[in-house]
Amino acid sequence: MDEQRTPDTHSGAPGTGFAESDLSTGTAPMDRRMRRLLTSVPFATATVHLGVSVSGYFLALQIQAIDADAKVANLALAHALGSVAAMIAQPLIGVLSDRTRTRTGARTPWILTGALIGSIGLITAGLSTTIAMLVVAAMIIQFGFNTLGGPLSAILPDRVPTRLRGRYSTLAGLGSISAAILGPILASFFVDRIPLGYTTAAGVIVVIAVAFVLLNPDADNRGLPRTHFSTRAFLVDLWVDPRRHPDFAWAFLGRLLIFGGYFMVLTYLLYLMQGYVGLSVTEAAKLVPLVGAAGMPGFLVAIVVSGPLSDRTGRRKPLVLVGGFIVAAALLIPLISPTVAGMFAFGIVATIGFGIFTAVDVALVSEVLPAKDGFAKDLGILNIAVALPSVLAPALAAAVVTISGSYGAVFATAAVITVIGALAVLPIKSVR
Repeated sequence: MDEQRTPDTHSGAPGTGFAESDLSTGTAPMDRRMRRLLTSVPFATATVHLGVSVSGYFLALQIQAIDADAKVANLALAHALGSVAAMIAQPLIGVLSDRTRTRTGARTPWILTGALIGSIGLITAGLSTTIAMLVVAAMIIQFGFNTLGGPLSAILPDRVPTRLRGRYSTLAGLGSISAAILGPILASFFVDRIPLGYTTAAGVIVVIAVAFVLLNPDADNRGLPRTHFSTRAFLVDLWVDPRRHPDFAWAFLGRLLIFGGYFMVLTYLLYLMQGYVGLSVTEAAKLVPLVGAAGMPGFLVAIVVSGPLSDRTGRRKPLVLVGGFIVAAALLIPLISPTVAGMFAFGIVATIGFGIFTAVDVALVSEVLPAKDGFAKDLGILNIAVALPSVLAPALAAAVVTISGSYGAVFATAAVITVIGALAVLPIKSVR
């Protein structure tokens, strides 16, 4: 049967069914396995962002209900500690995944473990009645879904040939951004039944994760050499010397700043709709999901066009640059128009920009990884650039508001940071 694969001792990564030369030259066949992987990956990536987006929507409401006076500080604390858990999970699980040898491959056990841990965190959040309980639940959620997300992201360099990486990146981005947009919309139906909303999301995520690994079985890699895990070596490996790997460093910086600028606004969107636009709690809770949904048509067009275009032209950097600039422009719209219409325009334009950026960014970073035998670990380090802004951005936004006395300054600062992040792609030399 064509579904069976034997361990390939010449493979470029643990558990991949293709030789390293096939992945780099693009000669790996577009067989049923690859078509099935491309079809199912949007659903798999959606699980990570569905859990995070649903919890983000509910956490803001729960924290405000428990302590409205300290809601900004408490939400920042929940996001900060949750992001610390994410930053621990990404490289740690990445290096463990690279060293895992099982009948089901290197990635499958960790994908399922992450889905289970994250879902337990969601259910715990639904049962939480204090800020402390919510913060702990947020940490479990982030640790779990980043345990899932790290090995999942390593499937791209593991199994996908270079010629298909733009397409794969497009589909992965389609799932992640769609879940980030639709998650709050689905959660809004459970505003009066938050525990049920959390439990429903947890169930959906576990079902999708199990279906994905069953549809895309990894190779038995027990025959591959087993690398000894050393805590000291792991800590040393977390440092990727930017002098030796400048492209990796620039990719990290670009991700950090683009996500950081966007998260400065996204983290406090519910509160900005109240304090900046002037809506009530009920009105803001209803409109926040719709702001993201308004950009969905443009996002779909952007992501469907951008990924295949980057494959055909072989150029990733111009599209990442354009996507970052569009996000930055979107951040200026509420500054000019602090109205509901301005926030909807921001949602539409920003989502288009993120569609372009996301469709190509994953493919770009997959081509600057330093270690051929440590894809998951290196991707875990790069994914810190997505988790770290959740720590830094809320604190920076609060500082900007305190110093300037204006919510508008948050949008301006975020736009500048995003532009710098987009420009960081230019010095990358190994990718066009």
